Amino acid sequence: MASTSDIKNGMCINYNGQPYQIIEFLHVKPGKGAAFVRTKIKNLETGRVLDNTFPAGAKIETIDVENRQYQFLYNDGSDYHFMNTENYEQLTFAKDLINAPDFLVDGMMCFVLFHASEDRAMAVELPRTVNLKVTYSEPTVKGNTSSNAMKTVTVEGGAQVAVPLFIKTDEEIVINTEDGSYKERAK
Repeated sequence: MASTSDIKNGMCINYNGQPYQIIEFLHVKPGKGAAFVRTKIKNLETGRVLDNTFPAGAKIETIDVENRQYQFLYNDGSDYHFMNTENYEQLTFAKDLINAPDFLVDGMMCFVLFHASEDRAMAVELPRTVNLKVTYSEPTVKGNTSSNAMKTVTVEGGAQVAVPLFIKTDEEIVINTEDGSYKERAK
């Protein structure tokens, strides 16, 4: 058992009999009244995100999870298929159970969260950053620049990302999967 002071992003808890992962949290100490922790939690079975408030000092049941590396194989339109590269075991996940499905590319290595005591796969997490190739970019017009000017490009997998004007088609860029933002050119 943990308390609200132990809450951190990515922590998995048992809430109302179901596994949830904490996406965001904020400790709030109002001037009047008791402190509390405002959280956004994601159901690891359905992918649904809830806003929830825990009173300060409340006990929370944590879940032990394991991260295992799996390779993304393909998307068949509704489900995403992953394979363990050691024993060739394959798992299928719905789009809601993947933290950034728009940035998946065939062959990408991802982390599958397993419920440690039940040995059950629950969700898929992409690495914090991924390198993707720009497949389409509008040409930049000379003189059409101001400070921090951005344009939208399409990357492998079909996702659209706002990037600086100097990025061109066929360049490889680094993308933060947590918020879908451009980070830098790949080295």
